[in-house]
Amino acid sequence: MKTMTGLERMLAALSLKEPDMVPHYDLVCQKVREGILPGASLEDFIDYMDLDAVRFHDRLSAWSYETVDESKRIKRDQWGGLVRYTAEEMPVPISPAITSEKDLDSYVAPDPDLPWRYEFLERLVKRFKGKRAVIASVADIFAIGRENFLGDVGYFRAMVKNPDFVDRAHEILLDYQLRYVKNCIDVGADILWINGDWAMTEKPMVSRRHTERFLAPPVKKLVEYAHSRGIPCIKHTDGNIWPIYDILLDTGIDGLHPIDPMAGMDMAETKATFGDRVCLCGNVSCAFSLVSGSIEEVQAETKEVIRKAGKSGGLICMSSNSIHSGVIPENYVAMVKTIREYGKYPLSLLS
Repeated sequence: MKTMTGLERMLAALSLKEPDMVPHYDLVCQKVREGILPGASLEDFIDYMDLDAVRFHDRLSAWSYETVDESKRIKRDQWGGLVRYTAEEMPVPISPAITSEKDLDSYVAPDPDLPWRYEFLERLVKRFKGKRAVIASVADIFAIGRENFLGDVGYFRAMVKNPDFVDRAHEILLDYQLRYVKNCIDVGADILWINGDWAMTEKPMVSRRHTERFLAPPVKKLVEYAHSRGIPCIKHTDGNIWPIYDILLDTGIDGLHPIDPMAGMDMAETKATFGDRVCLCGNVSCAFSLVSGSIEEVQAETKEVIRKAGKSGGLICMSSNSIHSGVIPENYVAMVKTIREYGKYPLSLLS
C-alpha cells in the first residue's frame, strides 16, 4: 500500500477502511509540548511529531473572554458566564450567563461571523491543508448549555420543569454553532469534532428519555450540516455510555472518542458491539499509564488498543481524553512511536 498523508489516513479510518497505518492525533497541552520540543509553535510540534491531524479548538482560539478579576484569574466568556483559569489551558465555568427565562428576552448572542475567530484556523489550513487533517472543534450544545449558559442546576431543573426554556436556549446556541461550523468549513476544515460529555464514570448524566429529547437533536443537526458539506464528524464524550450508545450512533457521527477506560469502556467490547458503525478513537489511559506508568507500560497498552480495535480499520489510536499537563512527555513520545511501529497494515499484532 502506498504511503498516505495524514489527511488520507484519518478519512480512511473514519470511513471504516484500512489506511496504510493506524492514524494518530491528540490535543497536546503546551506544557507537554514544551517538554518534548521547547520553544516550538503548535504547528512546528505537529510536524516534529508527524501527527496525522491538528485541531482548532473553539473555546481556546475562537471564543472571546473579558477580564473581570485579574488577581483571581476570572473572566467573562462570550456567552456572559464567568470562568476561572487554572493550571490547565481550558478555563473552568463558575457562574452561568442566564439565571431565568426572562433573561432570554433581551439576550444578544455573540457574533460567529467576526473574522478574528478564524485567524488561527486560516493559519493551520495554509500550513497543513491536504497533508494533515485540519479538525474544527465545536462545543456540544449540551456542554455550553449546562456549563456556560444556564449552569448545571438551571439546565437540569429546566429539563424537567420547563423544557421550553431549554428549547429556547438551544435555539440561540445552535444558531451560533451552525453558523460557526459553516465558517470553519468555508475556511478549509476537513473534520468536525463535537466536544462535550454526555456521561460520568458510572452512568450517563441524564436519562435515556432526556438524552433523546435534549442532547441528541442538536448534535444530529450539526452532523447533518457537516455531512451536507462532505465533512465527517467525531463526537467526544467521556464516561460510561453503554446505556445510550445507540442514541449517540443514531445522530450519524462518524467517530466516537475516547471509549473511556476509567468508565469500564473496553475497546474489544466496543469494537465487537458497534465498531462496524463508527470509527473508535482512543483509548490509551491519560489517567494512569501516560501519567504515572513506565515507557514499557505505555508501549504495552498502546499495542493492546491496536490489537483490540485495529482489525479492518476504523481505529484512530489516541489517549483516553487528551495529553494534559500531568502526562509525562516521554510517555507520550513512546505512545506515538509505538503506534507508528506496530500500527502498520496488515497489523502484525492481529496474527
